[in-house]
Amino acid sequence: QPGCLYCARWNAEVAPEYPLTAEGRAAPLRRIDLHADLPAGITLAAHPVFTPTFVVIRDGVETGRLEGYPGEDFFWPLLGSLLREAGASPLD
Repeated sequence: QPGCLYCARWNAEVAPEYPLTAEGRAAPLRRIDLHADLPAGITLAAHPVFTPTFVVIRDGVETGRLEGYPGEDFFWPLLGSLLREAGASPLD
């Protein structure tokens, strides 16, 4: 979302390294406009309201989400937990 301070923090603190991590390889980032229609074949539990919202999708269905950006120190463990719950292990 334009002007989202937490998005800007995530972009600065996490985005550059994200695709290089085990988490990034297990769940490649796909940015979607909050107000746009969802891509075909994706089913969410609820439409995201906040930015950023990180949604873990497996076989086209949401398995978990993290709403907001709690800072880098909390982001990685929370994401790892969501990915393990989705069966995306082993994570390096």
